[in-house]
Amino acid sequence: MIRLYDYALSGNCFKVRQMLAWLGLDYQSVPVDFHPGREHKSAAFLAHVNPLGQLPVIDDDGFVLRDAQAILVYLASKYDAQARWYPVDPQLRGQIAMWFAAADQITRTASAARLHDAFGYETIDIEACRRGAHEVFRLLDDHLAERASDGLRWLAGPHATLADLACFPYVAMAGEGGIPLDEYPALRSWAWDFRHLPGFIGMSGIFAALPVPSPLCPEAP
Repeated sequence: MIRLYDYALSGNCFKVRQMLAWLGLDYQSVPVDFHPGREHKSAAFLAHVNPLGQLPVIDDDGFVLRDAQAILVYLASKYDAQARWYPVDPQLRGQIAMWFAAADQITRTASAARLHDAFGYETIDIEACRRGAHEVFRLLDDHLAERASDGLRWLAGPHATLADLACFPYVAMAGEGGIPLDEYPALRSWAWDFRHLPGFIGMSGIFAALPVPSPLCPEAP
């Protein structure tokens, strides 16, 4: 069984939990006290799990892999028989890799701003993080608006892929770092669509969409 070294409030860990859910894979969660315990920086974690002191990490029957985007590629390549999330088309794979770079930039900026505001990381240059987040959000918003003009909703391809999953969580939680999405209508619409994908599990700060009651059964949960 896959073991996931996990922190419930991490957007990068959420990406992996969501992928595991969509693939229908059982896994064992190994909670890591990221905050306030900083267990990911402990000598034992650095020596035996991830020398970079980062989450998430998976152990799939002895194969240990770190980095959220790398884990997504591995899981989709090995367990998604229909190649939905990581299509085999070379152009789509190139586009997904391109958006992985944007996801990394979102982590360096919007996620860092969240660490500052919500977790008390005072050494972070919060204004630089917010400026950087707005830059990448404008890029995403322009791209999504252009795609929408062609009747397309997702970052790459006709349906959601790893590109969308990689970019989503820290966009959705940007407000926790003092970064409103008011000026990015296409980005907000995309985040709404993502939350409404079948099987979306959510996390603290990113709630799964409530089911729409049937008009024939208005009190349905």
